[in-house]
Amino acid sequence: MDRKFIPIVLVVVVGIVLGVGITTKQARDPLLREILKQQSTIMNSQKKVEGVLSVDGGAEGSDASLLLKKQAELEQRVAAIETEFKALKDILKGAQRQMPPQEDLSKVYEIPVGQSPVRGNPKAAVTIVAFDDYQCPFCARFHPPILEVLKAYPDQVNFIIKNFPLSFHPQALPAAKAVLAAGEQGKYFEMADAILMDNRDLSDDRLMEEAKKLGLDVKKFKKDYTERNAEWEKIIQEDMKLATEVDVRGTPTFFLNGRKARARDFNGWKQEIDNLLEKKN
Repeated sequence: MDRKFIPIVLVVVVGIVLGVGITTKQARDPLLREILKQQSTIMNSQKKVEGVLSVDGGAEGSDASLLLKKQAELEQRVAAIETEFKALKDILKGAQRQMPPQEDLSKVYEIPVGQSPVRGNPKAAVTIVAFDDYQCPFCARFHPPILEVLKAYPDQVNFIIKNFPLSFHPQALPAAKAVLAAGEQGKYFEMADAILMDNRDLSDDRLMEEAKKLGLDVKKFKKDYTERNAEWEKIIQEDMKLATEVDVRGTPTFFLNGRKARARDFNGWKQEIDNLLEKKN
């Protein structure tokens, strides 16, 4: 707004604020008479401003016209902001209603082994189950500590992978099938390790290359990988159904003897495993 209009606007505002009725009796007071005098001066100034606005209001490009135009634009912007703010509040309310309840980390879920291979001692006191997506970068990041744990607790801990390929990771499902196909030649976890140690490229060529590195019969691997698709789909779908039943919300999700685990590094796993072993002893 032009600076020369600030006093005009202030005069208008003050005039409105002070434009209150004062009785004749109250006007006899000297202080009130002075207020009335000042009010009269302000009101006269206000009338002059109104006169200027009424005269200049129709002149395109006049100060008054520009002022009214800016005021209208400001009102439109405020109305738009209010509308957007209301829409945002509605969205936030909806999101709050749809938010899942807070997890109960003390709850113990029943997670059957099913058709999943078990790594380590089948009768170990502690079982770690990982619901993994082979294309998930976090699954790759948190897999090496699991290998450290298995090495440190060869008899006390075993490990199971359940499949939970996410829809926005297009290579996760083929990679899971490749791991199952490798399992037909006894290299299930070896293929899983190879993928999770570097899951940036999960093309068919990469999977075939890993099969060759693992010493698999590549021809058989390729046949199992491609021709037993329905069998692999069934196993993966069973894992995904189980994931829903045990409240898996993302990958990786780890369970330690059926209870969700927050450990992600070796020290975290060691602390939780030692606590379990101490309770069992």
